[in-house]
Amino acid sequence: MTQLVAEKKLLTILVIDDHESVLGGTVDVLKKKYPSAKFITAIDAKNALEQMMISQADLVVMDLSMPEHPGATARPDTGIQLLRNLMKSYPHLDIVVQSAHARTLVRIRPEIDSHKGGFTVADKSLSTQEMLTRVDWALQGLTHTKDIKGINSGLEVKPEWLKVLTLAFEEGLQDKTIAERMCMSERMVRHYWNKLQDALDVYPEEGKNIRIQTEMKARHEGLID
Repeated sequence: MTQLVAEKKLLTILVIDDHESVLGGTVDVLKKKYPSAKFITAIDAKNALEQMMISQADLVVMDLSMPEHPGATARPDTGIQLLRNLMKSYPHLDIVVQSAHARTLVRIRPEIDSHKGGFTVADKSLSTQEMLTRVDWALQGLTHTKDIKGINSGLEVKPEWLKVLTLAFEEGLQDKTIAERMCMSERMVRHYWNKLQDALDVYPEEGKNIRIQTEMKARHEGLID
């Protein structure tokens, strides 16, 4: 029934993946399920936004690890930012995240919760039929993220805390420089560390470096790559 409705609407599906073999395979699978749909592809975030503006696609099936533009390094951060942009600009867009990095979605849980379109997650280890089921659910407007460990764990992390994590562990900055970059006092940066460590359930232990423990837990929870 859902497929018949989808076919009548003449679906436009945008598939985004920087690996051409995976991209082609995903399109082939979807074409068998939705033979009348129009398919558009993109291999980086910049191209994906351009294609979305032109096509006004009904459904996006995307990986998370992708380059920002041709020649750039593929990173989950780029896919997360692309998702943010898509959900903000197209609040009713149906989305399927097909990725081995789906755990990083914990970073944007509030945006996913408030998104008005369908939003489902299909780990790349799923069978073809299971992946198509996730697509079907998204087209029905359903949200399904419970397969991703940690996304519904109640972990609440503010954007400022994530920024501190990124500057410390991806750019290697110390608190003083982090404070300068974020235009705040070192005391506020330390306050953010305390809040982060409490949210991550990381507390001082004799013989252990609490910053290293924080980094390990943050990576485990998918907050940083």
